[in-house]
Amino acid sequence: MPIDPLPDWVLARRRVIGDRIRETRRHAGFSQVQLGERVGLDHKTIHRYETAQRAPSLTELLLIADALRVPLAELVR
Repeated sequence: MPIDPLPDWVLARRRVIGDRIRETRRHAGFSQVQLGERVGLDHKTIHRYETAQRAPSLTELLLIADALRVPLAELVR
């Protein structure tokens, strides 16, 4: 059963991961719409990940890393 509310450090890490997704996406020259199309997600979902409103699953992180052509570790380090 998940902890509710989540510890502050989890929320902070979620923000860092979202920032890394955004930075890497921009560096790759993709819009949120383009990245969403590449991984089969709505651009609103990409926005929610980047702003830490929602946490991506491991599968979604793997798809995003692949679409951006970076190792998964670069997004979650």
